[in-house]
Amino acid sequence: MISTHVLDVSIGRPAPGMRVTASRVEDTRRSTIAADVTDSEGRVRELVPDMALVGGGVFELTFETGTYFSARGVTHFHPRVTVTIEVADPSQHYHVPVLVSPFGYTTYRGS
Repeated sequence: MISTHVLDVSIGRPAPGMRVTASRVEDTRRSTIAADVTDSEGRVRELVPDMALVGGGVFELTFETGTYFSARGVTHFHPRVTVTIEVADPSQHYHVPVLVSPFGYTTYRGS
């Protein structure tokens, strides 16, 4: 499973309503496998619920940060943030927290 949690560190709160897309990357091809919107807690609990169906490999998670900040009237630098991850074992849970602000972001593998 792939899940995510987005926090807006500029206000110290979750980032609700942000669109997140998951794509499989093979060579130069990308194919969208899932999309969702963060809930009131800034979470997408099961962006890709069953990795056994898609297998391991390289995936991109794209966060529509520009739309999120524009909807709040906030000037921003990154129209979107793309996080590339490698799923080595599809039976594991891959949690990808992202901390965003209008002018930067950071991410890590969560638990």
